Amino acid sequence: MGFLAPVGMLAIRLSHREECGTRLKILFYLHSISQMVALLLSTAGAVLSFKNFTNSFNNHHQRIGLSLYGIIWLQALVGFIRPPRGSKRRSLWFLVHWMIGTTVCLLGIINVYTGLVAYHEKTSRSITKWIVALTVEVCLLALLYLFQDKWAYIRKQGVILGNDPAVRSIDRVVVFPQDNNKHKETQSISLVQESL
Repeated sequence: MGFLAPVGMLAIRLSHREECGTRLKILFYLHSISQMVALLLSTAGAVLSFKNFTNSFNNHHQRIGLSLYGIIWLQALVGFIRPPRGSKRRSLWFLVHWMIGTTVCLLGIINVYTGLVAYHEKTSRSITKWIVALTVEVCLLALLYLFQDKWAYIRKQGVILGNDPAVRSIDRVVVFPQDNNKHKETQSISLVQESL
């Protein structure tokens, strides 16, 4: 679940940039399938937990896990009642679905950390490598999440649109008034590097 849910979130965030119907469907199904598999795995984990462990809900991991399990099922139900595009309820649905999904991801991350601490307290085994691995995964996924917003902007930098000549940001366009066609001449501003 700690990997599938974020992958599904990243896939659906990519879909709003797609115009091709096939790619859009692939990203939507990747989102849906990864979320359903994460839901099934969390259900299996909950069943195993109730079956094999004494669950007195006396630690944070168990309490967060129980609330997270309920929220995950709520998120799945909200996902299944998605109104069609163009519907007046679609904006409200999107906001609710996004808020619940973000809550699930944040609570899931917190619950894995609290689970590792509970494991350490119960067994006295070292959890350092697991903490490091989880932290690296969370950081990479967070960077990917944040990078998605800027990817389209980064790709457009340096792209020449249309047939206009490329003008760098350090160039200056000068229009000479004596020419009726107003041809543009580009003069580079020389950058003086006095610090060298």
